[in-house]
Amino acid sequence: MRINQVKKAVIPAAGFGTRLFPATKVVKKELFPIIDRDGKAKPVIQVIVEEAVSAGIEEIGIVTQPEDTKVFADYFQTVPSKELFAKLSPENQEYSRYLQQLGNRITILTQDKQEGYGHAVFCAKSWVKDEPFLLMLGDHIYSSAINISCTRQLLDVYETVNHSVLGLTLMPAETISKAGCVTGKWQELNSILTLTEIYEKPTLEYARQNLRVEGMEEDNFLCVFGLYVLTPKIFDLLGDNIHNNLRERGEFQLTSCLEKLRQIEGMTGYIIQGKSFDIGLPDCYRQTMIDFS
Repeated sequence: MRINQVKKAVIPAAGFGTRLFPATKVVKKELFPIIDRDGKAKPVIQVIVEEAVSAGIEEIGIVTQPEDTKVFADYFQTVPSKELFAKLSPENQEYSRYLQQLGNRITILTQDKQEGYGHAVFCAKSWVKDEPFLLMLGDHIYSSAINISCTRQLLDVYETVNHSVLGLTLMPAETISKAGCVTGKWQELNSILTLTEIYEKPTLEYARQNLRVEGMEEDNFLCVFGLYVLTPKIFDLLGDNIHNNLRERGEFQLTSCLEKLRQIEGMTGYIIQGKSFDIGLPDCYRQTMIDFS
């Protein structure tokens, strides 16, 4: 069986960041600073891009609002003014060149109307074309518990199964109503399973009845980690929802289309050995600043 190598990553970054208001009146949440492990103060979006590149991704598409395209292009692709460049240390002058190299990998895509996460993903269709792709959240950063990055772990599983793979993490009962949850049958105990249902933000009652995974402790569930490898079929399913105006909670969502994709092509879940940090909430962002580096 021929395996289609994953060369592209899509990072939706077109939200309004309302949960971080009022700071997001002037700064996109994807540009909030993080002190990375190398001691550099970086915007969140750079940490995500570097995660993708380190895993072997060659091209990155960032989906943003039209009025924000210049912000992302300026950061990654615009050469500093001569005055600023002259004031940088030799180390930071070299780092400026490194940012341009990252920028050469990046294409800025636009979501003209903010109509949900699924709609943002669909906006990358013409850029991705007929290829599998890595989908990353624009407000999550990742920390591996082993010497293989979270993203590389997921890509390695894809290259084994050659169909869509969802990164998963363990969540307790009290938090599952905020996440996409799954159930399935183990292929490899405690790490890989064949998914049999994907469900967005279940009630605890529904999860207990329908989303239990054999061998897991009571009231522990498997939920979406924030990394996906998807086949291009997902765009057909998203396009059908958009064409037929099939909205959930007023927007076009991704999870229901993931469930349809699972039914059509099959889908594997992989419990990532690592942690995702959600910087989209004030308390989570504050904790990320403490824990991530």
